[in-house]
Amino acid sequence: MRTIYRTLDRRLVRDVALVALADGVVGVSYGAISTGSGFGAWLPVVMSLLVFAGASQFLFVGLVAAGGSPFAAAVAGLLVNSRHLPFGMAVSDVLGRRGRVLGSHLMTDENVAFAMAEEDAGRRRAAYWACGISIFVCWNVGVVAGAFAGTAIGDTDAFGLDAAFPAVLLALVLPSLRDRPTRHAALAGAVIALAVTPVLPAGLPVLLALAGVLVLVGRR
Repeated sequence: MRTIYRTLDRRLVRDVALVALADGVVGVSYGAISTGSGFGAWLPVVMSLLVFAGASQFLFVGLVAAGGSPFAAAVAGLLVNSRHLPFGMAVSDVLGRRGRVLGSHLMTDENVAFAMAEEDAGRRRAAYWACGISIFVCWNVGVVAGAFAGTAIGDTDAFGLDAAFPAVLLALVLPSLRDRPTRHAALAGAVIALAVTPVLPAGLPVLLALAGVLVLVGRR
């Protein structure tokens, strides 16, 4: 860990810390909502350690709490997490052979975005691992706190906690939008996501938004 953080400058360390803390706050809400929905405190804690995928975990709890089967909820979570396939290809050089298993488990939207924002290979690797480890720790600590806090936080929308993820990701991707083809692809993806949001479960519109990449493929 010391070697990783020595590779990063103070600004990047600060940004990673802010993202990790924001995810920790969302983790508190996830733990509280899970126990408030009737699940045992062990479920959100175990899922956070073994699954470690915020969107899929929220989706699983929401579907089961609404009367859906755990199997259907697990399949929906896998679909949402299928976006990690292109993520993995994008950061394959960062993971390497030795860290592929652990690195894949720590993969999140945020640490992929941090890694892709760096041009130097060493800094890409350091940003990926620093962000992934920090988020893993803060998320799990937050989930444990929220799970045992019970129903202290009932609705993330009421507290605005649900805005933490999109706000962080928007700040991370803004520099990439300077490129015109990338802007067009992002706009196409946003239009697709907005169009299907009223008719699809949460999480799936974001997955379908990946079709916006076809705009880049067509141009090239």
